[in-house]
Amino acid sequence: MRQPRLWIVIPCYNERDVLPITAPLFLKELKKLISAGKVSEDSRILFVNDGSGDDTWDIIMGLSKSDDHFIGISQSRNRGHQNAVLAGLMEAKDKCDITISIDCDGQDDISAMDKMVDEYHNGSEIVYGVRSSRKTDTWFKRTTAQGFYRFLNHMGAEVVYNHADYRLVSARVLAHFADFKEVNIFLRGMFPLVGFKSTSVYYERHERMAGRSHYPLRKMLALAFDGITSLSIKPISIICGIGVGVSLIGFIGVIWAIVMAVIGNTVAGWASIFCIICFLGGIQLLSMGIIGEYVGKTYLESKHRPRYIISEKTWDPLPDNREETDREG
Repeated sequence: MRQPRLWIVIPCYNERDVLPITAPLFLKELKKLISAGKVSEDSRILFVNDGSGDDTWDIIMGLSKSDDHFIGISQSRNRGHQNAVLAGLMEAKDKCDITISIDCDGQDDISAMDKMVDEYHNGSEIVYGVRSSRKTDTWFKRTTAQGFYRFLNHMGAEVVYNHADYRLVSARVLAHFADFKEVNIFLRGMFPLVGFKSTSVYYERHERMAGRSHYPLRKMLALAFDGITSLSIKPISIICGIGVGVSLIGFIGVIWAIVMAVIGNTVAGWASIFCIICFLGGIQLLSMGIIGEYVGKTYLESKHRPRYIISEKTWDPLPDNREETDREG
């Protein structure tokens, strides 16, 4: 029986410090899988340059010349981590049997790919890489990250706890995933929506091998908000609930004020009125902001702009000897 062809998809953004360190590790793991007969010899490691401002693309091209297992594509500009992963997966879906997406910083345990491929052979179409613990994180990082996943699930975004974007996905799943055409993407919440048999592989996460993180707290919060508003309308339901509650309180307040006026027990108090006005104004602005976010995303979706544009590839012709023009997602 023919062994499955694996493409390892690795998004890269300004990674010139870490890429020369981790690329040999990815190649070593791939050759280990090939030697064990778990994947085919024509498997590949696909680097996706996300419009880097340094010489990341030059490094990728150099790697592709050093070993045929290394290939790369470059986006025409920086589109963000999620779009870079999507570009790699869509490029790979018609050329392989399985993909594994992983960041290039070396923090995710590369050896976990072995277990992922085993689970694929056991019948799983999606295998999520899940952190077994967060003992290497600072207290603040650990607390905010765990709160991030709990909050997402509470708000209606279906995500796997402690899973980021380290996962194995079969070409069969990707063929259906390609039908998800939204521009605002949150991959870790979208793949569970596709369905198919899935499981998880647990691993220890390491320190970044070199360079600096491209996901500070600000970007993590933005990612969480994008995930919620892209996958759930629960915030609007919460706004409705708050509106009903505030209206009820206001109605009770009106009755109380009338009763106090009738019995002549009124007291002039500008401070209380000022506080009520500020409270209601804040609620209204917050509600308008959340609704505006949904309106803005609807506006962007209606434009049907490409989610990524591939400007360069390291191969010509393709590894499977088929010609193809640059694909726009």
